[in-house]
Amino acid sequence: MKQMTVKEVETLLNEGKQLNIIDVREVDEVTAGKIPGAVNIPLGLVEFRMHELDKSKEYIIVCRSGGRSGRATQFLESYGFDVINMSGGMLAWEGKLE
Repeated sequence: MKQMTVKEVETLLNEGKQLNIIDVREVDEVTAGKIPGAVNIPLGLVEFRMHELDKSKEYIIVCRSGGRSGRATQFLESYGFDVINMSGGMLAWEGKLE
């Protein structure tokens, strides 16, 4: 499973890179703030909404601490998606929120 640190993600965003970020936290967790541009697909819905994703794109998967995003990353990887787990999750995020 590919991993990326919170700082690496923040640096790419600050450089203006267009990232495809999927936040797998629950809706009530996301209301407290999410990474700008991130799409919220709660972990329990990933299997049912993966048809919305494009296998030709790379996705960074985010959750609160890195556990749920790790499970989502492994699951999507098993279906042929190009996915990266953001280690540390939102607990470690110090960048902008929306």
